[in-house]
Amino acid sequence: MLYAVISQDVENSLEKRLSVRPAHIERLNNLKNEGRLILAGPHPAIDNNEPGEAGFTGSLVVAEFDCLEDAQAWADADPYMESGAYESVVVKPFKKVLP
Repeated sequence: MLYAVISQDVENSLEKRLSVRPAHIERLNNLKNEGRLILAGPHPAIDNNEPGEAGFTGSLVVAEFDCLEDAQAWADADPYMESGAYESVVVKPFKKVLP
């Protein structure tokens, strides 16, 4: 089943994000290589794809997991969570309708 992993960053998270970004991207690439990643990306803090020092306010990942518990465990082990960049993460079942 698909799950949405919706994170909220702490304020001024950019340095924490940058410190572990390679490990974060590696985990996403693993999901992609397994054919389980639907989409992933951050929420810029300003209305710009490249927010610079404004940074990001959170992230969204939609991916396939066997169950909610597996999706939550994956989210809890994210390097952004471990680094303190994420304030919170919510994992919800997701039903893709379009496209």
